Amino acid sequence: MSTKIETYQKRRLISSYFSVVISIALVLFMVGILGLVLLKSKKVTNRIKEKVAFTLFLKDDVTKSQIDGFRKALQEEDFANRIIYTSKTRAAKNYSKELGEDFLSFLGKNPLKNGIDIYLKADYVTPESMQELEDRFVKNAFVADVSYDKPLINLLTKNIQRMSFWLLVISAFFGLIAILLINSSIRLSIYAKRFNIKTMQMVGATKSFIRRPFIWRSIKLGLTGAMIAILGLAAVMYYVDQYAPSLRILQDYATIGYLVTGILVVSLLITWISTFFAAQRFLNLKTDELYY
Repeated sequence: MSTKIETYQKRRLISSYFSVVISIALVLFMVGILGLVLLKSKKVTNRIKEKVAFTLFLKDDVTKSQIDGFRKALQEEDFANRIIYTSKTRAAKNYSKELGEDFLSFLGKNPLKNGIDIYLKADYVTPESMQELEDRFVKNAFVADVSYDKPLINLLTKNIQRMSFWLLVISAFFGLIAILLINSSIRLSIYAKRFNIKTMQMVGATKSFIRRPFIWRSIKLGLTGAMIAILGLAAVMYYVDQYAPSLRILQDYATIGYLVTGILVVSLLITWISTFFAAQRFLNLKTDELYY
């Protein structure tokens, strides 16, 4: 009879541990997916921003040596990502190709100007930063005019801010769900051992001594769940990389490192904190309260 009871208890214990691991793995997998979206959306956004050109049209009396020196000085600026110089001759050829005819043949002269396209670093592609750059270069002795797409910059900034806000809201929501689910699973596993906790306490064991094995067990379960979540996330990243290679997910080692580290840290923190407070709750209960 006692053997059957022990077998039954072992099965319940294994089932409890299994449910905790699966709960942790599923929650951490969702958190990992959300983290992947957040990290890659930032990179994709920066890539879009860095394709926006800030064009400087140069005065006709600026010499070739002055242009070369100006380009070199621009390349050393903090805001510059790429510098592309287009002579007015090259600009005329490009424009004629777009029109499908040589517009110089009936104008008689080239009305275009030498231009420098500055592709800014992502942090500088904001309405405020680009307005500051415009005000600065308008006063430059070499610059005749400054051009960039202000409506596009304003629209891009607003959309990015709106998207970032909702991603943060969703992240906070899923983070809260993760904490609640993992905490609930761990509390249920400790609840099954509440009588053992009280027995150990009655024979003189200290609270820290009683808590220690529960915390270590939960950390092991958390790490097991984290490894399962990481494997699931790796499968998703491989699948996405096959169908969207332009995202270069598998080649982005920094993002993968952040995700793996984040999942492991979250699993350790949540399991440790949840186990500590759950065990503390049952340690503080009176004997007659264990039945409720």
